[in-house]
Amino acid sequence: MNERLQRVEGLLAELYGARRGADLLPEVKDLLERYRGRIPAPRSTGLSQRDAILITYADQVQQPGQPPLATLADFSRAYLKGVVSGLHILPFYPSTSDDGFSVSDYTRVDPALGGWEHIRQLGGDFRLMFDAVFNHASAQGEWFQAYLRNDPAYRDFFIAVDDQPDLSQVVRPRALPLLTVFTAADGPRQIWTTFSTDQVDLNYVNPRVLLSMLDVLLFYVGKGAELIRLDAIAYLWKQIGTPCIHLPQTHAVVQLMRAVLDGVAPHVMLVTETNVPHADNISYFGDGANEAQMVYNFPQPPLVLHTLRSGNASALSAWAAGLKPPSPGTTFFNFLASHDGIGLNPLRGILPPAQIEALVQAALAHGGRVSYKHNPDGSQSPYELNINYFDALSDPAGGEEEGKQVRRFVAAHAILLALQGVPGIYFHSLFGSRGWPEGITKTGQNRSINRQKLVLDELEADLANPSGRRRMVYDWLATMLRLRAAEPAFDPQVGQEVLDAGPGLFALRRGDLTCLVNVTGRAVEIPAALRRGVDLLGSRKPEVLEAYGIRWLKK
Repeated sequence: MNERLQRVEGLLAELYGARRGADLLPEVKDLLERYRGRIPAPRSTGLSQRDAILITYADQVQQPGQPPLATLADFSRAYLKGVVSGLHILPFYPSTSDDGFSVSDYTRVDPALGGWEHIRQLGGDFRLMFDAVFNHASAQGEWFQAYLRNDPAYRDFFIAVDDQPDLSQVVRPRALPLLTVFTAADGPRQIWTTFSTDQVDLNYVNPRVLLSMLDVLLFYVGKGAELIRLDAIAYLWKQIGTPCIHLPQTHAVVQLMRAVLDGVAPHVMLVTETNVPHADNISYFGDGANEAQMVYNFPQPPLVLHTLRSGNASALSAWAAGLKPPSPGTTFFNFLASHDGIGLNPLRGILPPAQIEALVQAALAHGGRVSYKHNPDGSQSPYELNINYFDALSDPAGGEEEGKQVRRFVAAHAILLALQGVPGIYFHSLFGSRGWPEGITKTGQNRSINRQKLVLDELEADLANPSGRRRMVYDWLATMLRLRAAEPAFDPQVGQEVLDAGPGLFALRRGDLTCLVNVTGRAVEIPAALRRGVDLLGSRKPEVLEAYGIRWLKK
C-alpha cells in the first residue's frame, strides 16, 4: 500500500476505528479510481501574485431572456479579464433558502441559473472556486425527506437527539434554536439544526455520509473546481458533551479530503471558512501540509474597518506583524467584504471590548444591523455586522463628499491588496455598491442588506459615468489589481515586514516594494526613510501622503 493510502486508512481508523477503517478503505480506493483520469487539466498550478478572486453570486447580474450564469460569463469577460484570475461562484446548486446555502441537490446547477455548460464557459476564462456546503443539507431536499420516510439508504444521515441532553457546551454561531422537531414516518424527532430550521446538519458519525460527501467533492473537481471553499467546516462533527466546534474528528475529515484530492487532483486547493478567533482559524492549516492550503483571514475585515474609522493603524500593524503562513504552499485568503456580514468574533483578543462595541454602534448609525450569538451562560453577544462595507466606512446619510468616501474605501482595499496572501474581492466592492436595506424587508434576513442582485443594463449605465461612484471605485481597484499582478513582490510566498511609520500610516514592505496607506482624513508626512522608490500608482509627492492616500514605492 502506498503512503497516501496508508494516510487515508489511518484517518478512517481515527474516525471509525481500525476495523471499520480497513473495511472502508476499498470504497475510498474505488472512489479515487472512478475519478482518476476524469479531472480536467488545471488552468494553473500553485499561487502567484497574479491570483485574485472575485466573490459573486451566479445571478449577481441579470438580463431578461438570458440564464444568469450566461450573463455573468459575458459581463466577466468584459470587465474582469485581466483584473482578477478567479471567480468564487457562491452556491449555484438547487437550494431552498439562505441564498443558496440550503442545498437540496449537490450535483445539479439550479435550472433557474443555467447549467453545467455555463460553469464550463466561466472556467474557460477564470479559475473557479466552488462551495462545499457539507455541514448541512436542505430540510426540503430529497436526502432529508428520504430520512424522514425511514429509507434505509439514508438511515442516520442526520442527527436525531433523544430526550433532553445537556447541550450547554455547544458553541452557537447564531441566536437560533439548536434542535428542530420534524415529523418522521414513525413520529416526531428532534433534529440538529445549527444554522436554521431549513439547514439540517449531516451526521458524519455515519461513514456513509462521509463517503457521499467525498464523492461530491470529487464531482466538483471533475466539473472544473480548482479551489474548494469548505463552508462552516468548524461545526462538522457533533459529539454531545463537547463544544461541537473544532473537534479532532473535524480536522481528521479535512485531512481526509486533502489526502483524497492529493491522490487524484493535487492542484486543487482547500479553503476553510471558519469565522472564529485567529488561533482557532489558523488551526485549519494543520501541520502546514495536511489540511487547507488557504484559510479565510477573518480578523482583517473588522480590523481594517476599525483602522479607517479611528484613523489609527497601531492595532492593524501589530496584528499584521504576527501574520505568517506555516509553510510554503499555504497562505491566507484575504478579504474585506463578502456575502456574509463583518464577523466580530475574530477581533476578540485583538481589540478591547469598548472598541468592538464602537464598531457595533457605528454600523447601526450607518443603517446596518447586528446579528447575535448565544453564549454558554445564556447571554448574547454581537456576532457580525450586517452592512455593506462602503456604508460601514462612510455613513450613507452623512452628507460627506463622495470623492472622499471613495478614497477611504480604496485605501481599505490598498491594505487588503498589500498584505501577504491571495485577495478576495466581493462583487459589490469591486463595483462600488452601497447597501440594500430594502433587502432586509423583503427577505427578513439581515444579511440581505449586502446581497442585492443587479440589472445588467443599469449597472453598465452606472459604469459608463466616469465621475460616478461605481466607475471611480472600479477604475481604482482594477488599476491596483492589474499592477499587483505584474509585481513578483506580491507573490503569496514573499513575506511581509510591517514598518514603523506612526499611527496615521500603515506601512508594509514586500520584497522590493514599500506599501504605504494613510488611514486618516488629513495629509500625513511620510518618514524620510520610506520615501525612496518610484510610485507604481503615479504620485509625484514623495514627502506627503494626502488624506487616504496610497503609495506603492518600488526600489
